[in-house]
Amino acid sequence: MQRAFLVAWGTVLIGALLWPLAGPGEFALRDMVVLHDPYLTHSSLGFGDLPGRNVPQDAVLALLPPPATWTVRIMLIVSAAVSAFAATRLAGPHVVAQAAAMTISVANPFVIERLLQGHWSLVMAAWLLPAIAAAGQSKRTGWQIIALWGASLTPTGGLAATATAFVTNRRPIVALAGAVSCSPWIITGMLHPDAGRSAAASAEAFAPRAEGLVGTLGALLGLGGLWNGDAVPPSRDAGFAIFGVVLFALLATAYRRIPASFLLLAALGFGIAVFSWLAPGAMGWLIEHVPGAGLLRDGQKWVMLAIPAYVAAAGALSRRWAAIALVLAFLQTPDAPRAMSVLSPVEVSVPAVDHQGRDVYFIDRPALIQRTDGIPVVDPATKAMNVVEAGGLRVDGVVLDEDSLRYQDGLDDPQAYGIGLIVHPDGTVEDTGAPARPRDPAGIALLVLWAITPLLGLIGRASSDGPRRRR
Repeated sequence: MQRAFLVAWGTVLIGALLWPLAGPGEFALRDMVVLHDPYLTHSSLGFGDLPGRNVPQDAVLALLPPPATWTVRIMLIVSAAVSAFAATRLAGPHVVAQAAAMTISVANPFVIERLLQGHWSLVMAAWLLPAIAAAGQSKRTGWQIIALWGASLTPTGGLAATATAFVTNRRPIVALAGAVSCSPWIITGMLHPDAGRSAAASAEAFAPRAEGLVGTLGALLGLGGLWNGDAVPPSRDAGFAIFGVVLFALLATAYRRIPASFLLLAALGFGIAVFSWLAPGAMGWLIEHVPGAGLLRDGQKWVMLAIPAYVAAAGALSRRWAAIALVLAFLQTPDAPRAMSVLSPVEVSVPAVDHQGRDVYFIDRPALIQRTDGIPVVDPATKAMNVVEAGGLRVDGVVLDEDSLRYQDGLDDPQAYGIGLIVHPDGTVEDTGAPARPRDPAGIALLVLWAITPLLGLIGRASSDGPRRRR
């Protein structure tokens, strides 16, 4: 009976967030663009004009059998289900405590706000962190490595998963698995060290954001505080975020029953987030001068490291307090199911260019387009062909990221820059004669290396089992 209730409750939680994915069509919401049949671009392998922020995510979607839209649906549902199950493993025997832990694991403000921003693979990683932590506590190294691999579709997810795995399980094979799963973007980043840097001013633009009645610190304690207020459910700014602060205070009473490794992860996550909020100047210096530090500029995303601690704390509460925690978890974002409606698939328009693998330069095409409802979306053309990407970022007239070199100077000598096609604003296509660039063998090799990470899980599982005794 208890198991049936938990399965039903987990289904309700997952359905409340992912119900819009049921419709037909492609996905386009802010930073999320998933076409039915995306193209394996140079950028998806980490060798484009911009840092490999979507490596290996975009390459995986391009290579798996189409449609990629169904691949994303399956990945999100499975990772959410794993999160719900892991929460019960981190909780005590009481069904109310397990339900509270599941709610915090699956439907917390971090997950909700990041879904609305379009960071679907980062949400996958956040959902898998409790599973990685639970497997580490029980020394199920094989399963832990497999969950780590699933979280590593995006660089931030890979780092967060590796940190969670290693802090909870210090076996060398875990560290090796983390390094291998992160290798596609680490190595390509080392080959292009300047690509991972950003202007110092971007630290303030992407700093954590205050929410209604709780300020910035309160928003972070509730696992909210995303920099883009347009991607936040209205209830958060209407004052409901205060229930997240009360929930944090309640969960803090169980800190003695939370594994020390979970508390360490939470301290690390909050440390980065608070540092990016209180010291934007210092954070700006880091991301401008230290290669790879650009991963830190969106400091709020690192509060995801606190999710295992929150889940374990909820699971350690008594029945009465767990019931209160369950209510508080719901009240901090009561309008989440309605807000998620913008996740619904839409019709995505991609320029009809017969690119044949050649690099395409779009003159005066914006990096962001608008849906019919006015929500901005990353240019879908970048997922369908090798687009020469500008990468420039300006907020309120301030240049945060400069345009890429090829975008700035490519039109002066297109063939020298490997640009095969130039598309004018009126749709006219100019053929420069430059052939298609071959895909970089290093990118393919790194993708294959990432794909075999689960083999380390099998090795880890076998070695953790140890030799069997003969009867």
